[in-house]
Amino acid sequence: MDIVAHFKQSSQKTILALKEDLKSIRTGRATPALVENILVTTYNGTTTLKLKEVASISTEGSQTLVIAPYDATTTGDIEKGILSSSMGLSPASQGTRILVKIPPLSQEQREKFIKISNQMVEEHRVSVRGQRDDGRKKIKSQYEQKTITEDAKFRLEKEVDSESTKSMDEIDAIKDSKEKEIREI
Repeated sequence: MDIVAHFKQSSQKTILALKEDLKSIRTGRATPALVENILVTTYNGTTTLKLKEVASISTEGSQTLVIAPYDATTTGDIEKGILSSSMGLSPASQGTRILVKIPPLSQEQREKFIKISNQMVEEHRVSVRGQRDDGRKKIKSQYEQKTITEDAKFRLEKEVDSESTKSMDEIDAIKDSKEKEIREI
């Protein structure tokens, strides 16, 4: 595959992974993505599944999540899973469904979540840089093996650098958007 196209594809995968990772960071707003990956140990401790695999998750207003277990016998296990998660949420059973109120974030929590999101962003930036460096090494290798000309080498390096810059700009935009979302009251 073309080196530039391969770099483009791998950097897009990295950006998608970043978006997915950032969904798990709490903001002041209720969203199913906050809890969908919480692990729930169920069926007498024999099975551990993600919450989204044992229940449907929806929102009710901007501060409440509604969790409806597919199997009513797992309700207690789901509550335990939510309580034992690092999210600091308190589930309340209401018949066949579980309500989770998302409390507003304190300023201290907001700063903590911004710091966590910045760490995630930096990890993905490093990944894109690594992919760019790999692409440049492949180009250099092809040039040394005389499979491409010097002009082609410089053109390909410029394309990889250009794509890298676009990816970094997209990552910055995602970071700014998430930070704004966390700071929103």
